[in-house]
Amino acid sequence: MSLNRREFLQMLAVASAAGFQLNTASASNKITTTSPSDPYELAPFGNVSVMHYTDCHAQLNPIYFREPSINLGIGAMKNQPPHLVGEHYLKHFGIDKGSLDAYAFTSLDFIEASKKYGKVGGFAHLKTLVDKVRAQRPGALLLDGGDTWQGSWTALQTNAQDMVDAQLELGVDIMTSHWDMTYGADRALEIIENDFSGKIDFIAQNIITNDFEEPVFEPYVIKEMNGVPIAIIGQAFPYTPIANPRHFVPDWSFGIREARMQEMVNEARGKGAQAVILLSHNGMDVDLKLASRVTGIDAIMGGHTHDGIAKPIIVENSGGKTLVTNAGSNGKFLGVLDLEVKGGKVTDYRYKLLPVFSNLIEPDKGMTALIEKVRAPYQKQLAEELAVCDDTLYRRGNFNGTFDQLICNSLMEGLDTPIAFSPGFRWGTSVLPGQPITFEHVADQTAITYGTVTRNLLSGELIKEILEDVADNLFNPDPYYQQGGDMVRVGGLQFTFDPTEKMGKRVSDLALNGTSLDAKKEYPVAGWASVQENVPDNKPIWDVVAGYLKDKKTIGSVELNTPKLKGVKDNMGVI
Repeated sequence: MSLNRREFLQMLAVASAAGFQLNTASASNKITTTSPSDPYELAPFGNVSVMHYTDCHAQLNPIYFREPSINLGIGAMKNQPPHLVGEHYLKHFGIDKGSLDAYAFTSLDFIEASKKYGKVGGFAHLKTLVDKVRAQRPGALLLDGGDTWQGSWTALQTNAQDMVDAQLELGVDIMTSHWDMTYGADRALEIIENDFSGKIDFIAQNIITNDFEEPVFEPYVIKEMNGVPIAIIGQAFPYTPIANPRHFVPDWSFGIREARMQEMVNEARGKGAQAVILLSHNGMDVDLKLASRVTGIDAIMGGHTHDGIAKPIIVENSGGKTLVTNAGSNGKFLGVLDLEVKGGKVTDYRYKLLPVFSNLIEPDKGMTALIEKVRAPYQKQLAEELAVCDDTLYRRGNFNGTFDQLICNSLMEGLDTPIAFSPGFRWGTSVLPGQPITFEHVADQTAITYGTVTRNLLSGELIKEILEDVADNLFNPDPYYQQGGDMVRVGGLQFTFDPTEKMGKRVSDLALNGTSLDAKKEYPVAGWASVQENVPDNKPIWDVVAGYLKDKKTIGSVELNTPKLKGVKDNMGVI
């Protein structure tokens, strides 16, 4: 059982006296504390401040969330942030093992740390923290990096209205998007034009119409803080119509649009912006490359790849330097960037990525009431206990997580197939050993607008092609060809995987039940979340998984079906 807030604060005060580390992510590499009684007391700095959260995936309440134990970097990104895990991450950022920060930023000792330190995130707790930072920095802007409207049962059932209302209550100023578009273009426009009107600016420089290539949304906004005009440019996920169904946004084109980004930066500067910040949903590797090629951006507040990076990466380009950050996921972190702007340019900065420990922050009453109201009609369904597992259930990581494995197992059993594919989604909460698996936990892994299960006959040759194609999306050495997400989760099928190989050669030794896969033979394969438009009517994935869990009731250890890895011996992205 986790400690209550008072007990937790008392423990921190004692631990701090003994050298316990808390995250204030100062400009130095060592992460230290300023106040043992309140780790969220941040000394004001500069004259421009922005807050940033991203990829909350509709998680309104505190959750458990396990960071990855495998996040491989390839090529120039090998052994560089964000591709560091476990002790490699701690060493790079100067974080003590066993500390609160170690719990927040890594998967090390996750079970023990979770029981000791409790849940993270929660919009009522985030609201309190946002208000506190705003009180310290009047006029500070709050940026939402997208993936906000999708990821929970209440979001799916309310057509994202629960999250829209929560954003308004939270005080979001500016937003961009990715999964938010899976409710369809009409719903997105309805929210932006009605709910957000005059309250939240939705920006995306890279979304244009297919016919005349006209901008669909404002590319940027210029805000003034303490007399300093600053521009915030929006960058939606470039591969939205590829990673998600094209028919949701049939008339819009996305893409990275590097040249147009440079035009927007120049235009904003020409209109008097003395600082330029990119609110991005590119993914961190893409942001790092973009920062090296586009000049005039002071900082990139990034998302999509769910990387919690304790300290900004400084990227040099022909015009100067750009800070690149990424603020994790699931409402688990709040980034605070303070800029000193003098003589029309940024001269100094401070950045802190604050973990949102729900035991340390009193929940905001207004947001609590809103959340309770939203959840009330669904509470009985959400709370239904389906099964108990002896293992930690999680999704995050380049290959199968334990919850992914349960999904694959349920697909194979429910659709009577020897092979199952489950998408490499990075969203989804964690469940501790012995904690009842509820329907809400299942929905946290599966709640999408195209969750129908499928059963197809695929040749061994096509199965390999699918795996190779997904692998190139993840491990292409050029970040601009990476589409984010993780490797497709596989049930039943064994294979060897070398991320350092070229396209078409990363996957080998494909076998089923010890027998090599026949390239010409067809195999039944279960799956879900097809991006095709006319998917045959079938059960939704959450019903298949919930039925499987209710039938099992008790699950021992989960045997992960992960590939045999090659070429990763000295890679710091794997424990």
